[in-house]
Amino acid sequence: MSKIKTSHIFTSESVSEGHPDKVSDQVSDAILDACLAQDPESRVACETLCTTDLVVIAGELTTNAKVDFEAVARQAIRDIGYTSNDIGFCADTCEVQVRLHSQSADIAQGVDEGAGLHTEQGAGDQGMMFGYASNETTALMPAPVDYSHKILAKLADLRKNQPEKYSFLRPDSKSQVSVQYENGKPVKVTAVVVSHQHTEEMEASQLENIVREVVAEVIPADLLNDEIVYHINPTGKFVIGGPHGDCGLTGRKIIVDTYGGVGSHGGGAFSGKDPSKVDRSAAYYCRYIAKNIVAADLAEKCEIQVAYAIGVPEPISINVDTYGTGKLASDSQLEEVVNKVFSLKPADLIADLGLKNPNGWCYQNSAAYGHFGRDIFPWEKTDKAEALKAAVGA
Repeated sequence: MSKIKTSHIFTSESVSEGHPDKVSDQVSDAILDACLAQDPESRVACETLCTTDLVVIAGELTTNAKVDFEAVARQAIRDIGYTSNDIGFCADTCEVQVRLHSQSADIAQGVDEGAGLHTEQGAGDQGMMFGYASNETTALMPAPVDYSHKILAKLADLRKNQPEKYSFLRPDSKSQVSVQYENGKPVKVTAVVVSHQHTEEMEASQLENIVREVVAEVIPADLLNDEIVYHINPTGKFVIGGPHGDCGLTGRKIIVDTYGGVGSHGGGAFSGKDPSKVDRSAAYYCRYIAKNIVAADLAEKCEIQVAYAIGVPEPISINVDTYGTGKLASDSQLEEVVNKVFSLKPADLIADLGLKNPNGWCYQNSAAYGHFGRDIFPWEKTDKAEALKAAVGA
């Protein structure tokens, strides 16, 4: 009989807002935000490709909004920091091609309330979506991906808000954090990898010193130690980067966007899609459910799976998995409780989270540094924790 594995190391990565795939995600979501701002009923499925001084925007949308898509794309790129002609990609000079057309009427009738075979709003596609939460960090996220995001977010903050001091940093970067677990609990960080685009003038020691300072700031002290292995720009040089160094596409970083490889993934990407697409909105809602279950101390970790058929309002299945960490109720009992406390009909979950009318947040902000684990988004609320505890008789 094999022994139970009590110690293991798990690694997750993050990529910055200047990574070419994330440039594409942010342009797609900036277009979604612009449409929803004028017409909350907009249907958007926007894909973006970016490469050396070229942006191509394609997909389907149905909206009454009047949007200058090229201007929106250029502003998103400008916000990221691509504002110089000497790095092969510049917001003001790159070519922008727009190839958008209307959504298929066959799909629309399955989503529109009162159309198709069902009177209620149906799911915008078939498929399965997952949400996950764990009590191993204050954000109720897996530690490796949470800290990977925080490292890059802090480096971007330094680059943007102290440009004179950090003028040698450019927008493209990647990070990776390895965490050792004992009996399912994170006990220490074993390795940190950071690759950051830079100017020719930067010395390697400059970046290494900054990364070590950032790690000490964003990772809890009890996980840090003198034995952490650092790999900082391990190729030795990272001057050519961003869309000039690698072609970017919307929706290509689905593991970075979610839980860093922890738990399951249904395969659907998020950015550029309006909330009628359940592979985005239902994944957000599943995170909302899982996070509230963990926040209610009904489990140490929890994964929610939901599945839909296109055009059908009721999900065809809901599954709760607490990986054996559940308290006060079994997983099957938690499924019953979830059905009482939450509604996973597309129209209901969209209304519950206000996904058509972002208030104080925007989809573009979700397109870098993770869609989960940051309290700026409504699916990170834990306002249903008390209702869940009451429903199980806690």
